[in-house]
Amino acid sequence: MKITVKVKANQKMQGFEFISETECIAKLKSLPIKGKANQELVGLLAKHYGVTKKEIQIVSGHVSNIKTVEISNLD
Repeated sequence: MKITVKVKANQKMQGFEFISETECIAKLKSLPIKGKANQELVGLLAKHYGVTKKEIQIVSGHVSNIKTVEISNLD
């Protein structure tokens, strides 16, 4: 499953705001420095979907605030 995520870094509260089944806004506490926001995003997505971090891959947008993320092994 592929989803599009718009990342808002350096927020006071973490969480997701789902626009549709495949689009969401992710509010992260981390700053986008040295991949910390990407790591936090992967961890939050893993917890939300009940999969491991290894099953989540950022396909595009590694340095952008709009990312395409692929989640494998979803039932």
